[in-house]
Amino acid sequence: MYLHLGGDTVVDTKTVLGIFDLDNASWSRHTRDFLHRVQQENRVVNVTDDLPRSMVLCSVEGEERVYISLLSSATLMKRAESGLSGMEELEK
Repeated sequence: MYLHLGGDTVVDTKTVLGIFDLDNASWSRHTRDFLHRVQQENRVVNVTDDLPRSMVLCSVEGEERVYISLLSSATLMKRAESGLSGMEELEK
């Protein structure tokens, strides 16, 4: 199954390691260090140019990849747990 992260970006739910709220997660020095490292390694995908609300950590071909999304972590979690990809909204 796939999870729509916003824009034209979807990820396979099997690759998702975690969905995090950026307001809460970015307080930790460890998280900031991690984000800095993956950004330096060009493994961050910005799904939006607007104010980001969440980050989705995936393991793609054995590498960590971070997607920065405009959608809230609660919305993404609801989509992932319910089996809805989010693409249904686009098809309406």
